[in-house]
Order: sequence, then structure tokens, then C-alpha cells
Amino acid sequence: MGFKKLLASLGAGGASVETMLNEPNVVPGGIVQGEVRIQGGAVAQQIEGLSVGLQARVEVESGDEEYKQEIQFHRQQLGGAFEVQPGAVHTVPFMLEIPWETPITHFLGQHLSGMHIGVTTGLAIARAVDSSDADPVNVHPVPAQQEILDAFGRLGFSFNNADLERGHVRGTRQQLPFYQEIEFRAPHQYRGLQQVELSFVSDGDEMDVVLEMDKKPGLFVGLNSFQDTDWAAYLNEWLAEVGGKRNWL
Repeated sequence: MGFKKLLASLGAGGASVETMLNEPNVVPGGIVQGEVRIQGGAVAQQIEGLSVGLQARVEVESGDEEYKQEIQFHRQQLGGAFEVQPGAVHTVPFMLEIPWETPITHFLGQHLSGMHIGVTTGLAIARAVDSSDADPVNVHPVPAQQEILDAFGRLGFSFNNADLERGHVRGTRQQLPFYQEIEFRAPHQYRGLQQVELSFVSDGDEMDVVLEMDKKPGLFVGLNSFQDTDWAAYLNEWLAEVGGKRNWL
């Protein structure tokens, strides 16, 4: 169960807020449910707006510098203005949709190092907005993504790391201002090939699968028809073709 707090005002005696998630495990295209509980302080306070959203820690390159930035990539308003009386409790349930492009944070029960995705809460009071740190959510792959990740495993590839990079992958259906790269170490049979980076870009109907060797979409996957393909064989053939052209294999 996720949990977090924030103060509703900068002064003493302000309301406090707790956000609780019913279930932190989600998939792209799914829903995370929870509630925001506002505990009134010493004085009545007018709440001008309440929202929940999703935030990611993204790698940004600027010139010769590289740094991490927290980017909110989805937000949902929870009702309109209301007043919280001293000592009173105001509870607001929510159902937050998870965009299809949301990066994967977990695979085979393990957290992917470098992935930080969480639910944030925003509270607008007297022309100011207080927000909490992100409460982590665990984003697991949908079946089509799982199948392709499993195919890399069947070919002997091993997970190295993952990161989120600000920017766009050309030729894909990407809408978010960043994309995920999942890096695999290549097995010995693919001599000359050190690693492969994998990106998923989905819109709910189809998914672009991008393999980091030429930064172009390598294949397209229907989210409801992925079972029709032997993905290990497909990827092996694709790698052999690309590797042969570049004298990797």
C-alpha cells in the first residue's frame, strides 16, 4: 500500500494530506486506485483544486552536461473547489489512468535499476500549490511486451540496466516527452555485438518496438495479435541480418 503526506499550507496549523494507493502494481493502459485524505488543521481552509498525477525521473542532456529531472507526464483533476473545516476529514477517492507509454519498472518480479515512476498529489490553496514526493508504483509489462522481453531471454541476452531519456524516437507514435531504453548484454554467439537497447512505444492498439542499433523502428506489434509470432526466432533472424551487414557476426 502506498502512502505519503504533505502540508496544505506553509504556515503552522495547516491541513495535512495523506495519499494511499489500493494497489501499487499496475500495467500500461491500466488504472491505479486510491484515495486522498485531507485532515483539517487549526483553521478553515479553502482548497482551490486537488489533483493526482504520474511523475518520472528522466535523464536530460544539455550541451556537455547530463542531469536528472523530475517530469510530470500525466495529471488528473479531482473535483472542484471545497473548504476543509478545522479538524474535519475530507476523503477523495480516485482512479488514475496509466498512459500506454508509461515506462516499465518491473520485470520477472525484479525492479529495473534506474526506473523511478510515482503518483504525486497536488493541492492548490490561496494561489499556491503544494505537492508531495512521488509515491512509487510498480509498472509491469503488458503481455505483448512480456513476450518480447522473454524472447531476449530465450536468446541468451541478459538485462543490464534501464533509463529514461528526454527526447523523441523518430518514426514512432511517441507522445510523451521522453522514452525508455532497456539495455541487454549480448550473449557470446552474437560476436561483435556488445549490447542491444530496446524501447516500446504503444498507443493501445499497436506498439513500436525499437532496437538500438540504427535508432529506427525495427518492427510493429499488434497488442492483440502478438501470439501469432515466434519472437525469439524473429529477433534472432533480425539480429543476424543486421549483424551480417555490419560484419558483427
